[in-house]
Amino acid sequence: MKNVYIGCDHAALEMKNMLIGHVNSLGYSVTDVGTYTSDSVDYPVYAKKVALAVREDEGSLGILICGTGIGMSIAANKVKGIRAAAVSEVYSAKMTRLHNDANIVCLGARVIGPETAKMIVEAFLSTEYEGGRHQRRVDMISEMEGI
Repeated sequence: MKNVYIGCDHAALEMKNMLIGHVNSLGYSVTDVGTYTSDSVDYPVYAKKVALAVREDEGSLGILICGTGIGMSIAANKVKGIRAAAVSEVYSAKMTRLHNDANIVCLGARVIGPETAKMIVEAFLSTEYEGGRHQRRVDMISEMEGI
């Protein structure tokens, strides 16, 4: 069973809470790193928490949610070893796992609805990295982390 780490800012609290139940129902172990209230917070704090947890827990995956998913993805991608993708539909969620070996999916609570979020998360969590010809490209991305 894969561990899933989830975090959000104040704009996405309701979606995060909904997704925790959904991910649990799919049989994953979920760790909620916050935020826990609708008080205004700084999204990089939660991006860092999820990114560090995913990096340290090999084979785990992460979910980050803010207003658009963009800020969370930018912040999470600053952590070495993280490949976070902001997605708004199922096909990209699947392909970012399949071809890019993304380990965090970032969603926008102000961009997508709850049913779309559930479908994106299901596609992301259930898709395995294909490897093969894609590994060279993932390695090239990893080499860029120190620049």
